[in-house]
Amino acid sequence: MKKSGKKITLDDLAAMVAEGFSGMATKDNLKSMATKADIAKLEQGQEDIKLRLDNVAYRFELVELQKRVTRLEQKTGMIK
Repeated sequence: MKKSGKKITLDDLAAMVAEGFSGMATKDNLKSMATKADIAKLEQGQEDIKLRLDNVAYRFELVELQKRVTRLEQKTGMIK
């Protein structure tokens, strides 16, 4: 570390420490933040949504299957 020629007084040091603490959150700030339990609930909700979406057939797959069934029904004479 370099030593500067400037001497730091107690007042300067106190001002630097106060400036460092001014950016810290207060208890009131922390109360409005999400807790670990809140985040866990959100993560569980996301998992539930993912599971539901995994069991859902996509629209384009349904349309393609409908076309194939229609062609098969036409070839077998079930519909004209």
